Amino acid sequence: MTRLVGVAAVLWLSLLPALASGESVSVITVDGTIGPATAGYVSRAVDEAALKNSQCLIIRLNTPGGLLDSMEKIVQKLLGSPIPVVVYVSPAGGTAASAGCFITLAADIAAMAPATTIGAAHPVSLGITGSQDDKSDSTMTKKVENFAVSYIQAIAAKRSRNVEWAETAVRDSASITSEKAHELKVVEIIAPTLDDLLRQLDGRMVNGKPLKTAGAQIGEIKMSVAESIFQAAWRPEVMFLLLLVAMYGIVGEITTPGAILPGVAGAIALLLALYMAAALPVNVTGLLLIATAVALFIIDVYAPTHGVLTAGGIVAFSIGSLMLFDPRDPVFRLSLQYIIPGVALTVAFFVLVVGKGVRAQRLPVKVGKETMIGKTGSALTAIDASSGKILFEGEYWNAISDVPVQTGQAVLIKSIEGLTAKVDPKV
Repeated sequence: MTRLVGVAAVLWLSLLPALASGESVSVITVDGTIGPATAGYVSRAVDEAALKNSQCLIIRLNTPGGLLDSMEKIVQKLLGSPIPVVVYVSPAGGTAASAGCFITLAADIAAMAPATTIGAAHPVSLGITGSQDDKSDSTMTKKVENFAVSYIQAIAAKRSRNVEWAETAVRDSASITSEKAHELKVVEIIAPTLDDLLRQLDGRMVNGKPLKTAGAQIGEIKMSVAESIFQAAWRPEVMFLLLLVAMYGIVGEITTPGAILPGVAGAIALLLALYMAAALPVNVTGLLLIATAVALFIIDVYAPTHGVLTAGGIVAFSIGSLMLFDPRDPVFRLSLQYIIPGVALTVAFFVLVVGKGVRAQRLPVKVGKETMIGKTGSALTAIDASSGKILFEGEYWNAISDVPVQTGQAVLIKSIEGLTAKVDPKV
């Protein structure tokens, strides 16, 4: 009993500083690609932390990079934040590459855990695509690079950080460790843990006010369900799968009219894929090659060419999938483990499903009254233009004929109108 009382006393004493100060610190975790969901999450967290009157907002950051537009929104939010923002690159082994480098430099205080890295902020890692072999694309890439350089220089200058190194991070994709970043005055703090970071932040002046983080209560602001789903879905693999679903659904509806479900699913998937394409660094040539492949598959189904067009479609689809996203960008590179099954599944879909479905529609009718046309029956009564009866395969049918037919005479069935057969005497 005495021992339990002692433990409770120790716990109470450890909580006293936080209870006495009444201060709080808000914390969020950004782990993964920087995209629209991340930008919304960070913006919401800044506003919530301000409403809670937190001492600061700490962003635990570990990212390989992301989209230029999303990065700009986050940077603007950090630069205009009403409360201090601390970007903490962690855990050990983590990185603030590409867009993450801009975000780290935009914080009021930048911190890194040991064995982390920062840098590699060249525009190719910010969702900017373009072929260096094409003069216009090369010119555009150069313009974007110059913009990125001036942008990161402005951020570094505003936060009184190493402007020269910031430029090399963009132009030369320079990347450095946490220790080197601290030495070059890229970041202010190296902290192995969040508790140690709070200790080092305590008393630091930000906007003329000292931070009171020692013993502050930590309140974590988590991603909402919608943000989590959107963040997980905002990947090139998901867009690729959506394109496949759209393709299968729409083609399935065209070749099997009235099915409805494939058409609805395909239309929804297409709209979602186009929405993602507006933000992801999609290569238009890759999309056109995939569309060409689909056209070749469909043409080969309706006008068989002994597989020549299908082979061309396979090649076009494979190359288009490889080119769909810039292969130089590791963040948005589409893996072969998705491309190869996607190509195989698409070929199987058009050859086995669509092909067999279309060919089945072209087969002659095997059941129903349509099968009677062109076959022979026997006149049970005299047949004229107004009345008569025939026997066909054990069934009695009303019959009419423009040429009079005698009882017992063989007749040739020309057409069926309702329950009446139009016949001619068989010669």
